[in-house]
Amino acid sequence: MAIRGSLSEASLPDVLQLLAMGKKSGCLSVTHRNAFGSVYFDRGRISFASIVNRRDRLGDLLVSNGVLSRADLDAAVALQAGEPDRRLGEILISRGFISREELHQYIKRQIEEAVYFLFTWTQGTFSFEADLVPDAQDFLVAINPESLLLEGARRIDEWSLIEKKIPSLDSVFALDRAHLAASRVALTMEQDTLIPLLDGVRDVHDLVDISGLSEFEVGKSLFGLASAGFIHRVGRRKTADTPSEEARVAEHRNLGVAFYKSGMLDEAAREFRRVLDLRPGDALGEFHLGLIAARQGAFDEAIRAFSASAARTPHGGAAHANLAYALEKAGRPDEARAALNMAARALPQELTVVMTGAALALQRGETAAADRALRDLAARTDRKGPLPAPWYHYAGIAALQLGDADRAIALLGEGVSVHPHAASLANNLAVALELRGRDAEASAVLDRGLLEGPGMATLHKNAGDLHYAAGRLDDALECFARAVRLAPDLGPDVWQKLGNIRDGRGEREDAVRCWERSRALRTERAAAMAAVASG
Repeated sequence: MAIRGSLSEASLPDVLQLLAMGKKSGCLSVTHRNAFGSVYFDRGRISFASIVNRRDRLGDLLVSNGVLSRADLDAAVALQAGEPDRRLGEILISRGFISREELHQYIKRQIEEAVYFLFTWTQGTFSFEADLVPDAQDFLVAINPESLLLEGARRIDEWSLIEKKIPSLDSVFALDRAHLAASRVALTMEQDTLIPLLDGVRDVHDLVDISGLSEFEVGKSLFGLASAGFIHRVGRRKTADTPSEEARVAEHRNLGVAFYKSGMLDEAAREFRRVLDLRPGDALGEFHLGLIAARQGAFDEAIRAFSASAARTPHGGAAHANLAYALEKAGRPDEARAALNMAARALPQELTVVMTGAALALQRGETAAADRALRDLAARTDRKGPLPAPWYHYAGIAALQLGDADRAIALLGEGVSVHPHAASLANNLAVALELRGRDAEASAVLDRGLLEGPGMATLHKNAGDLHYAAGRLDDALECFARAVRLAPDLGPDVWQKLGNIRDGRGEREDAVRCWERSRALRTERAAAMAAVASG
């Protein structure tokens, strides 16, 4: 379940402490004006953190600490320009510039600095979504949030003093070189780094980016220089330096992607609409609005957005593939097949296209064709990296529908090991194990799945089924009750069993209400199936 609030009512340190104490897993998203940050948790410990549109300081950290030369960093950045999908850290390791242990150490520091900077945000909103995980290529750590709280509190106190002389990060300072030379005082290493950069034109944002120091280090250093009278504030960044249209589009697009990944769909839609305001007809903006609409179940809107994106990128297989999915969900199978054919012509080997085709084939009952396509995809020699979680999901369903429960168990077991946070894979694996009579193993897998996906109703329902079959009716009641709280329309069988349990406990009125709910759901489903058959 999502947790939302205002930073003016609950401070970020308090929220982090709450999530740590509750051993939560998921993503805490924080917004402040036009800034966006994410802090990922894994069982109460911070595993990753980042701030959108903020300079990646990993390279600067490595250079400033003598781990890497500036020339080596520039060479790695040049390589990354030609391979944008690769992380800088992986390039540094592959070139032998640093060891994996050194990379891990400084990524941890980078994550800590991101969290400390987020602590300075006292206005804005926060939102926690369970079960969300960082991108697969991100390096993950395990930081106890409580270890950051004391240092964070100290920095917040210092920021309150620093802000008296550096009121905003767009402040511009000039250096009194004569005064500094005459004083002959010893400066800190950070102040020595900043002195050559203080030209009366660069603002604090620029000083942070160029120096490679954190906002706190720059602010603290400038505070000391200002207190001694060595620098004075000459104003703020001139309005003539406003970002270009391209920079504004990139800023809103990056924010939109970050919101989308964090499950904040309304906020993501707002940012992509701003992209389209600045650049009407932007294909990526339309594409992401289609993804958002599809996730919200607004398939007519998704069809419009994907159609617009596909029209502007006629060779865009991903837009056509997602359009096919939306058309199928909207009950337009012939158009869906035509869109998928367009996707296959544009990108015949694309993972998304193949998996969309397999998913649609499963929906149409063409299980053997879906199974062949998924097997071929797994056997491809040009495929890079592990198979994605949806592949295991569809491959497992195909194997089950073909009556091969043992193969389904093998596929889904591999999927759970490769994607341990994918609760749906654990759920499907438990179903396959139960079909083979391996109830104890199914129960253990469901317990693991519930740790990853406590908000997934089918996990609670399947756990309840196992307890019900074994006669553990109190446990079954608890599981079924949670399932229907999360999804009241989950299924008539859940309500039927709830009624049976209530009746056995002598709770006749509650039992009748459950049975009536079960009967109503069966009637609704029968009517829906009749409508489909007649259409």
